[in-house]
Amino acid sequence: MQADILYRPSYSMAVVNLAPHEAIRAEAGSLVSMTEGISVRTGTDGGVLAGLSRALLGGESFFMNVFEAPDWGGQINFAPTLPGDMIILQLENDSLLVQSGSFVASSLGIVIDTKWSGARTFFASEGFVMLRARGTGLLILSSYGAIHPIDLQPGQTYTVDTGHLVSFTEGIGFKVRAVGGVRSTLFSGEGLVVDLTGPGRVYMQTRSADAFLSWLAAPASNHEEPKK
Repeated sequence: MQADILYRPSYSMAVVNLAPHEAIRAEAGSLVSMTEGISVRTGTDGGVLAGLSRALLGGESFFMNVFEAPDWGGQINFAPTLPGDMIILQLENDSLLVQSGSFVASSLGIVIDTKWSGARTFFASEGFVMLRARGTGLLILSSYGAIHPIDLQPGQTYTVDTGHLVSFTEGIGFKVRAVGGVRSTLFSGEGLVVDLTGPGRVYMQTRSADAFLSWLAAPASNHEEPKK
C-alpha cells in the first residue's frame, strides 16, 4: 500500500495505491473516487459495541467502509469533510490518540477504538474523547487548516486548545482544564485546553472548526468592518 497527499494544505486529498486484494478501512463519507473493480463492504468494524463506542463517544460514524482491490490492484482517493491538510503516518506497533473527526482511513493492521480522556463541560463544545489508533500499518488523518507537529522532550509541558488538537502519542501525560477561572472561560473566547507532558509527538491544526462555526452563528453585524 502506497499513499500520497495532493493539493495540500488547504484542499488536501489522499491518493492510495492498493496492491492486488489489498484492503483499506475508511470513515464513512470520505470516499472521493476509485478505479474499476474495487469492492466495498460496510460494517461496524469490531462489532456493534465498537461501532456504538466510536459513534457516541468518539464522534465518528457508526459504520466504516472497507475497500478491497481486485486481482489487478487499484487506486482510491479520500478527502475529509472540512478543508484543510492531511497527513500519512506509518505506525510500527505504535499507538496514537486521535481527536474526534480527524480519522480518515487506515490499513487493516491498525485497530481503531475509543479512549475516554476527560469530560464535556458547559465551558466549551469540545469534548475530549479520543479515538485510539494502535498497531502496524498506514494511518491517514485530517485537520481543519494546516498540520503543525511538535516534539516534546521528557518532562516538557505544552498547552493546546482542545479545538486545535489533532493527535498525540499515547503515553504523553495530559490534563484537561478550563482556561483561567469561570470569568475568563466564559468571556475570553477560549474554552478547554489540555496540558501535554512529553516525551512524544503532538499534531495540531492551525484552525478550529468550533471557532469557525461560532463565527458563522454570530450576528452578521459582528462580521462587518467598523465604519471609518
